[in-house]
Amino acid sequence: MRTSARHRCEQLAGFDVNGLPGKNLSVTINMTYSCRVCFCTMKMEREDMKSDRLIGILSILLQEEKTTAPELAEKFEVSRRTINRDIEDLCKAGIPIKTSQGSGGGISIMDGYRIDRTILTSKDMQMILAGLRSLDSISGSRYYSQLMEKLQTGSSTFISGRDSMLIDLSSWYKSSLAPKIEVIQDAIENRNLLEFRYYAPSGESNRTIEPYYLVFQWSSWYVWGWCTTREDFRLFKLNRMDGVVETDRGFDCRNAPLPDLSNEKIFPGGIKVKALFAPDMKWRLVEEFGPHCFTEAGDGQLFFTADYTDMDNLVSWLLTFGAKAEVLEPPEVRDRIRYIAETLEKTYRRN
Repeated sequence: MRTSARHRCEQLAGFDVNGLPGKNLSVTINMTYSCRVCFCTMKMEREDMKSDRLIGILSILLQEEKTTAPELAEKFEVSRRTINRDIEDLCKAGIPIKTSQGSGGGISIMDGYRIDRTILTSKDMQMILAGLRSLDSISGSRYYSQLMEKLQTGSSTFISGRDSMLIDLSSWYKSSLAPKIEVIQDAIENRNLLEFRYYAPSGESNRTIEPYYLVFQWSSWYVWGWCTTREDFRLFKLNRMDGVVETDRGFDCRNAPLPDLSNEKIFPGGIKVKALFAPDMKWRLVEEFGPHCFTEAGDGQLFFTADYTDMDNLVSWLLTFGAKAEVLEPPEVRDRIRYIAETLEKTYRRN
């Protein structure tokens, strides 16, 4: 048993245990078992790293038309020889990869290759199709519907059950949104500047941006890009944009950060609101702020508390409740609503 363990250590470690000077047998055997555990662990870690790398290479080949061994080696921080062995392993697994030498050569997946649907479950396919349907709801072309047809071809027996998730991203403005989204997508893909007229609370202006991302957030569509006027990244709401045009002027891509759309960033708070609402307004408070934004008083009124960011938006929101909301704090909000009420009274009394 000791001899077998010693030989095993030699195979894993690559050296002769018998050649270690000045060590007695018990120390040698202890070292042998320690080496065995250590190197077996290292071997398992290497296999996990290889699996992750193979999946990564396959993902790149599915997304890009062509790549090269040096590019893959640099990305995964391994040698070109390792990449070549990985490509061989993918070929053995049935992935039709082709390589070409010389100028313009590289590594790519053969034309016409389709993903084996057996790697996806029925639920996976349903979720993919639900996502494509949601994009199709705001598309100005048949691209997404055609893509769904490709995925569904020959899959009637594979996709079990009925659709359980329907998502419509178009809102009330599909007729105006779809053309804007299509223009912005083209500008992002072509790396061309985007020009439009923008209507903001502070006024209207002509803007030119380097577009990077289309964003759907807070039930609305936005474009995230570098504004040449402000010389900074800005988020523009599509419904406030008019005359959206993709120019023929290209731009060099910046290291564009993803937009931080967290509530803490966009809605930092600062205005502590306390108000009383009529009992029949409970549904609106629950819908807009959740069931824990208020407590019920003895007379049935709803005591509402929240942090708000913008004073104008807060006043506008409260006015939508009419006489069914009374602001308690802050006093400046009470004063503004009182002034608006008095102005409205004069206007309607005069007419």
